[in-house]
Amino acid sequence: MYIEQLQKIKINLWSYTVIPCLFLALMIVNYVSSEGVDTNEIMKKMTKEIGVNGTFFLLVAPLSFMLFFVLFYNKFIQNNSLRVLTTSRPKIDWSRFFFSFGVWGGITIVTTLISYFTTPEDFVMQFNPEKFAIFLVLALVLIPMQTSFEEYLFRGHMLQGLGLATKTRWVPLLVTSFLFGIMHIANPEVDKLGMIIMFYYIGTGLFLGILTLMDEGLELALGFHAANNLVGALLVTSDWSAFQTHSILKDVSVPSANFQIFIPILIIFPILLYIFSRKYKWHNWKEKLFGNIKPIQAKE
Repeated sequence: MYIEQLQKIKINLWSYTVIPCLFLALMIVNYVSSEGVDTNEIMKKMTKEIGVNGTFFLLVAPLSFMLFFVLFYNKFIQNNSLRVLTTSRPKIDWSRFFFSFGVWGGITIVTTLISYFTTPEDFVMQFNPEKFAIFLVLALVLIPMQTSFEEYLFRGHMLQGLGLATKTRWVPLLVTSFLFGIMHIANPEVDKLGMIIMFYYIGTGLFLGILTLMDEGLELALGFHAANNLVGALLVTSDWSAFQTHSILKDVSVPSANFQIFIPILIIFPILLYIFSRKYKWHNWKEKLFGNIKPIQAKE
């Protein structure tokens, strides 16, 4: 299975502390340096100086290229394969990735259209073919890399390492979900909506962790996360969101935190889990989410 398979590889457990410690240190530095700083004003200044696409590149590229660091570390420091970091299956199942991407991308498009037609006063059509085309290229390259970095870090590297260290599944599930949420604490959305938005970020991390443990691989989580960020960035932007983009629409509504924050966690994500469980015939939920990591027998 996804965590258990690592017992076949001679990996020093201490090697799993390096990347998380470095990343947590960067998060702390980022949070401390942004304390008391109006991130929206900084974004506006950057956008004025280097443009929307330039600002997008500077914000997203560092996380995107950190993917290569995680994969390099996994391959050459831990002597692990990309396949083992990604899945318990004999090879990476890209059909799972595209199914998850298609499902969530489709839902995102439909819900955006519903919002646009029911409350058109909350949106401005800002589609500019030339600017959108340039942004589309940047987004197609950088966003899947950025989301893959986060998945390989949290649901791959960290979840597998914590699973091996604690011999449990629930500990890495909860810890990585919390850390994934905390990673977003310096986002402009937190300034505008308040700390309540952290429930959404942590809840999303929990959903992605459940996907990974139940499906014994990262493919579904990789697809969902890529669709969430890519399709969302192409469709809608706002002056207070983390991604300032040349999207099709701009949300000009007054940002507010209300019950809508909990709709994905309490309604949509459970429905998605049901869909995936039916399609991929998941079973043993209690064991896969709360069971212990069992030693692999010698014959294996």
